[in-house]
Amino acid sequence: MNKIELTSIGIIKTPFNKPQGMPIQPTGAKGIKGEIHLKDKYVEGLKDLDEFSHIILIYYLHLTKGNALQVKPFMDNKPHGVFATRSPKRPNNIGLSTVKLESIDGNIIHISNIDVVDGTPLLDIKPYVPQLFEDTLDNDIKIGWFDNNYNKAKNQKADGRFVE
Repeated sequence: MNKIELTSIGIIKTPFNKPQGMPIQPTGAKGIKGEIHLKDKYVEGLKDLDEFSHIILIYYLHLTKGNALQVKPFMDNKPHGVFATRSPKRPNNIGLSTVKLESIDGNIIHISNIDVVDGTPLLDIKPYVPQLFEDTLDNDIKIGWFDNNYNKAKNQKADGRFVE
């Protein structure tokens, strides 16, 4: 496999000092405020971002130890293939969250509904545009094992299982 090198464009600041006890998905982080401290050399790339209400954050899950092809996710009691979960214990430890964009002040982006640990390295930001997906989705959407479990995401908290 070819080695891919990524560079952090900034740091995500949140009230969560450790993974244990934090929300496991943005739906469980409603109203939780955070900030993105973007490196100065990337500030020019923020032009027009303030016209969007939500953004997608792509980040490096820096506290996750190792990876596994089968994991027992927070919202279920049985193992699933990692690609059928949103587990952080992935081959490349990449995470993504859609958050509300509150404001931009220089190199600081104020956000809410954030579900990551403080100090998480940010890899990229993309605007959230739901209309770009609506024509590709149909009424036959299946969500697998999440169908009986997705409602747990609002109250489920991380327990540290993926950083040990």
